Amino acid sequence: MIDLARLAEVAAQHVPNGFGVGAADPSAPATALLPPERAATTGMIDTRLREFSAGRAAARQAMATLGLPPAAIPMQGNRAPHWPAGLFGSITHTSHAALAIVARSTAAQSIGIDLEEATPLPQDLWDVVLTPAERARTRDGAIAKRIFSAKEAAYKAQFPITEQPLEFTDMTIKFEGSHMRVHSTHPAVKPLLPKLHAQSIETGLGVYLSLVFISAE
Repeated sequence: MIDLARLAEVAAQHVPNGFGVGAADPSAPATALLPPERAATTGMIDTRLREFSAGRAAARQAMATLGLPPAAIPMQGNRAPHWPAGLFGSITHTSHAALAIVARSTAAQSIGIDLEEATPLPQDLWDVVLTPAERARTRDGAIAKRIFSAKEAAYKAQFPITEQPLEFTDMTIKFEGSHMRVHSTHPAVKPLLPKLHAQSIETGLGVYLSLVFISAE
């Protein structure tokens, strides 16, 4: 079991002022859903239902840290969260933790977060996830996993703005300590890069946390 309070604390240390953070247990019963959210749960297996419920619970915790009342976060047709007016955010989970970060729309344009178990990325996925340049300099499955997580977070950050589906190889990641550079020649993503701020965090809790936000104009 991950220390959820500590996970939220670590995440909060890496976001700007004005961002709220919440964490919840995805193994707990799925009792946190509000009526507008339940439409998306039809046919979900129990594990997925619990993860979905925990993500929404974490998001409402994040809202509470900003002094905001609880609100529903339905799922859009593209499966992305539909945030209440005036807010944006991102939700992620593993089998052991759900994490959400939320902010008012004036704080930035977008945010993307991703949690991954701190285990090596299987080598049969390397050619799918890594560009040739990344592949050439990656000899460690743990680094490959961090690149995977970084790309997941960057995808989530860019999608609300561009609405463009991307392949893993449309982005290249370079780590600089806990910070990372995201490079892309994709025409929809390239204009966002000067405003993109990215971090890859080894939490010490058995998970990697990737955090990407796109600053306001």
